[in-house]
This record gives sequence, C-alpha cells and structure tokens, in this order.
Amino acid sequence: MKIITGGVCAAKGFQANGIHCGIRKNHSKRDLALIYSEVPASAAAVYTTNLVKGAPLLVTKAHIADGRAQAIICNSGNANTCNADGVEIAEAMSELVARQLSIPANDVVVASTGVIGQRLKLDPIAAGLPALADGLNPDGSAAAAEAIMTTDTVRKEIAVEFELGGKTCHLGGIAKGSGMIHPNMATMLVFLTTDAAISAEMLQKALSGDVAGTFNMVSIDGETSTNDMVTILANGMAGNAEITCEGADFTAFMTALNSVTVQLCRCIAGDGEGATKLLECRVEGAENLSTARTVAKSVICSSLLKAAMFGADANWGRVLCAIGYSGADVDVQRVDVAFKSPKGTVEVCKDGAGVPFSEEEAKAVLLEKEIEILVHLNSGEAAATAWGCDLTYDYVKINGDYRT
Repeated sequence: MKIITGGVCAAKGFQANGIHCGIRKNHSKRDLALIYSEVPASAAAVYTTNLVKGAPLLVTKAHIADGRAQAIICNSGNANTCNADGVEIAEAMSELVARQLSIPANDVVVASTGVIGQRLKLDPIAAGLPALADGLNPDGSAAAAEAIMTTDTVRKEIAVEFELGGKTCHLGGIAKGSGMIHPNMATMLVFLTTDAAISAEMLQKALSGDVAGTFNMVSIDGETSTNDMVTILANGMAGNAEITCEGADFTAFMTALNSVTVQLCRCIAGDGEGATKLLECRVEGAENLSTARTVAKSVICSSLLKAAMFGADANWGRVLCAIGYSGADVDVQRVDVAFKSPKGTVEVCKDGAGVPFSEEEAKAVLLEKEIEILVHLNSGEAAATAWGCDLTYDYVKINGDYRT
C-alpha cells in the first residue's frame, strides 16, 4: 500500500468539482461541491449522535437505505438545520443533481455545513449546478475539498493504492472539520470513495468498525455537531472479486480504509479553530480497549491541558487529572506520562508521581507544532490514540462572531 495523489478522485470512475454559487457572500470562497461515480456504487455512512440532526442527514439516510448511491452534493455556508423546509430543500437538491446527471434522486447523498437556523435558498444552487456538473473531472478533488470548508484553513484530502486479489485498488477522500468537533460519530464531514468491489453490508461494517478508533477519537472543542457524517462509495471498477464476507481481502480493505481515515483525523485535529498545535494522545498498557479509548479521549478533551499545550507548559498534573475523572477504572499509582515531539521526549510522571525534568527541555519539546502525549497505564496490553489541538485566544475570537 502506498499514498498517492488524487484525493476523492483517486479511485477509477470518480470525478468531482467545486464552485462558488452564491450561498456565501465571499465570492472567493467555493461553496458547492459535487462528487460523481460513473456507475452506481455501494454506499455506507455514519451520522452525528446529536439528537438535533440537519435535514440533509435525514434525507441521505433514507436515500442510501438500499445500500446504493452515485453522487454526493454538499454546500457550505449554511447547515440547512432547524428549518421548517429543510427536508424539502435537501430533497430538491437531490432532484437537481438527478436531473443534471440523469440518475435517480434516491442515489444522491446530500450534505450541508455552516450556520444553523438560517433558511437555505435553493436558487443559487439551482443556478450553479449546471456549471458544477459540466466541470466534473478526474482532477477535481481539490476544488471539491475547498468547497466544503467553513472555518477550515487548509483543504484536507488523501488517497492510497493497495491490492485486492491481484487487482490494484484505490481509496481516497476529502474532509472538512475545524470546530464543533467532538466524539462520538460523527463530528465532521468526510467523503470517501473507492474503486474496490465490496457489498454494501460489508462496506457499512468496515466503516462502522473503523470510526470507533478514528473519527470517534477526535475532539477539538467538546461540541458535537448537528450535521456531520462520514460517507463512503465503492463502485467496484477496480475489478476485484466482490468482498461479501470477512477474510483476507476484507482485512486488506480495512487496512487501506484506516490508513486514509487516520490521516484525515490528524488533518482535522491539526486544523482546529485557532489551533497552533496538533495533539496526539497515545495510551498504552490498558486493561482493555474501552479503558484505553476512554482515557485517551479524556486527556485530549481537557481544556486545561489544551491551554497548557498552547503555552508550552509541561503541566503534566492536568493529564493525571483528566485520567482521574475519565470514569475509566485505572490504577493511578501505575500511570506514566511523557511529552514527545521532534525535539525529543521528556518523562514527567512515573507511577503516578512527578519525576525531575528540565523545564527548558520540556519547553523546547512543547513549542513544536505536533505534540505526542504518551500515557502508559501499566495494567494490560490494550492501546488507543486520540487526536486534538491546543486551545488558543483565536478559538474564542472565531466563535464570538461566527454567525454575524
């Protein structure tokens, strides 16, 4: 398996595009994205756990109930959530795409992201869709990735090439997510595509199994969004024997999927609103996987720790504090903690107690852009990783006037 270019268009038969249609006031910002498969594809998705769900999610869930889809339409700048006509607008978006691409409306995945509680006007979408569809191309991943951004500062895309039964397959994706990010699934928009042949049932199993250790382990600010989901389409154009059960091919597919989702997790966490640093908490030596994940999430979600990382302050007591209130059954007298970055590793806690360390060396380690928080529970063999970012002044600035 190797990383390749192409993003959501790396897989055979997929095209994409992104344009500015007028939903957003800034004409330099793309605000409408389209992803299209030349042939119908198996489809699977996971959705936000927030009880308040955007209309696009409700429509998408109904559309892919048969395990099939062929196109994805997504707008930014307006979430189409908490609106009386939200479902009607989302269905209308599907109809517009269906007519433009000559496919069934039920084969369209719909997504929206942006401000909640403002009505989404259909007119700019209807006016822009012909140009959006006409511009579909195998090199359109970057344009689509830009069109789904809100407060993101960089586009997020990745792809890999791998083998299934002697056939070369590809899997790639794009994502958006910078704020209102918190587990559990889903807390961002992620669109994945593959030319591997896999049944809808196994595709859903793969995606649901993967997110527990990837997207569910990302937190920016403790806020679970209303609109977010992860969707994957598999069109089978690579020509491999269709995966219909567990086995070597399914394992290889899961490995490829995970390699893409982990990188997207890192991209999302590193681009958190106002963030200056990517934080990765790696927990080892847990009694079981549930404990490892609970501890990793708790550490990465700690506002006090996030603020300390912003200030490059090796305040390791905040790590222990987060572990202590996590709810996990942990023997705190066995816990070891260290901070690691390209500048080196500093051990700060052994067996639940502080150890001597150089504040100057720790400062140098924590001034880097990527910080690893290493936690060893010394109670078993299970491990887990969570991703987040530091908490900065700019987070408040961004969200203080987000709507206006």
